[in-house]
Amino acid sequence: MPGLDSVLAAGVAFTAGVLTTLTARRRRREGPRRRPEEARRSGDPRAGLVDYQRLQLGLLERAIDDPELAEVLSTFEVESPTHLRQHLFANALYSNALFGYRIGVATLEELHGHLRVLCRSALFRRYWESTRPHRASLKDDSEEGRIGRMVDNLIRDLDEADTEEWWVVGEPPVE
Repeated sequence: MPGLDSVLAAGVAFTAGVLTTLTARRRRREGPRRRPEEARRSGDPRAGLVDYQRLQLGLLERAIDDPELAEVLSTFEVESPTHLRQHLFANALYSNALFGYRIGVATLEELHGHLRVLCRSALFRRYWESTRPHRASLKDDSEEGRIGRMVDNLIRDLDEADTEEWWVVGEPPVE
C-alpha cells in the first residue's frame, strides 16, 4: 500500500524531530553544569572565575532573600531593607556585566552599552554613589578601576546630554 509507506515515513520523520528536540533540550539543561567541569579539566584559566562568580551570585541571591544575611553585606547607608535588597541586586547586575566581559562573552564596547542601560536607573545610580568609597582603593590601571571610571563617565555623560537619545550617549571605549 503506497499510502501506508507515506504514513510510516511521516511517523519516522516526526519521531526523529521529537527525539532531536528532546536531545537538544537535555544538552541545554546539562550544558551549564558540565561546562565548568570540562573547563577545569582542560585547564581553561576562566574556570576558576566562573566558579567564583557562581558562588558570589549565589551568596548575593541568599542575601537578597534573607534580610538577616543582607545585613552582613550592609557596608553602606540604606534607609530600609528594601533599599538594601535593591543595592544588592544592583551589585549583582553590575558584577554579572563585568563577569561577561571578563570571560569574553561581551566585548568592552558591549559592556559599555550594557552599563549605559544600567546607568539610566536611579536606583543603580544610588547604589553606584553609595559604593564609591569601596572603589576608592582600586588601582587606576586595574581592569575594575578602568571600568568603574567608565561607569562614572557614563553617568556624567548621561547627565550632561542634551538629547533624549540616551543610547548614543557616551564615547564607546577602545579595546
